[in-house]
Amino acid sequence: MTDVDPATPALDAIRFTAEGLVPAIAQQHDTGEVLMMAWMTRETVDETLRTGRVCYFSRSRGRPWRKGETSGQVQTLKALRLDCDGDALLLLVDQVGVACHTGRRSCFYLQAETPDAALTVIAAPEADPETLYGPKDASS
Repeated sequence: MTDVDPATPALDAIRFTAEGLVPAIAQQHDTGEVLMMAWMTRETVDETLRTGRVCYFSRSRGRPWRKGETSGQVQTLKALRLDCDGDALLLLVDQVGVACHTGRRSCFYLQAETPDAALTVIAAPEADPETLYGPKDASS
């Protein structure tokens, strides 16, 4: 990837919310599998375009979140697309391992058949966290 000036037309075309956020859907580039949804800011979109490694904005932490920074479950950007209104992003990525914090490949593993039906799990059960992230440090 090349350096991106924060004032580039690509970034200017994105319509961020009043809070400075835009929703981003991550999709596996070669299979079309929808992996997850997260939020991005102008800063994290810029970093993602410059580095090729997907960086989101964690609302709970209040800071940029580089996918895989602690888990190793990295997303490499293949393409970034804007929807017709510029208020949502589609990230075509190469996902290493799982995308969901539950240990599933995709965050979209629950399905509703009707409005009053219980949700059905449609994906593999979650993996053991130690398998994903290694043994928990006894000091934490």
